[in-house]
Amino acid sequence: MEITWYGLSCFRLTERKHASVVTDPYNGKLGLPGLKLKADVVTVSHDAQGHNYGAAVSGTQHKLNGPGEYEIGNVFITGIITKSAAHANSNVIFLFDYAGLKVAHLGDLDRVPSQTEIEALEEVSVLLLPVGGGNSLNAAQASELVSMLEPNIVIPMHYKLPGLKLELEEIDRFLKEMGVTDPTEEDSLKISLSNLPEETETVILKPKI
Repeated sequence: MEITWYGLSCFRLTERKHASVVTDPYNGKLGLPGLKLKADVVTVSHDAQGHNYGAAVSGTQHKLNGPGEYEIGNVFITGIITKSAAHANSNVIFLFDYAGLKVAHLGDLDRVPSQTEIEALEEVSVLLLPVGGGNSLNAAQASELVSMLEPNIVIPMHYKLPGLKLELEEIDRFLKEMGVTDPTEEDSLKISLSNLPEETETVILKPKI
């Protein structure tokens, strides 16, 4: 499968013979270029302009913004609600299962969950993780959660980018917390179950904006 990042918490997940997914599309008013994407499924972690701009995605057959279990186009999707101190609305974590390759998008998770709360996230292959603070996890909290979940791959999201009007921390803080001095940088991530690293690896995606 291929994972492409468009800045903030917006990713596009594609795999042959599976539904394509866009997560948390944002409004162009935040300082990043406007999105123009296409996907079968859009997921929205919470109702905020940095995460809920479904109009930026064409061809959508399903919009998911709450808890539940879904099977759409050979993708098993689980929405897990988390209560939030920072938002009036709750946050929804989405877990995407592509025939055993599991990708978890944490939305605007703003606290480290308890071990019980994250049981559903065990054996996550790829963790899409907010690291820049603001209304979501900061670098230290994000690093703590990685050590709890031990995913194969961590892709940081929701951190400071040129032009972005939100007050977020630089990616360097998270890398320092993780002890990563030479991160892997990719335009997009292409992975399969057969080539996942055994030890947790941090991959920095260049935003496609």
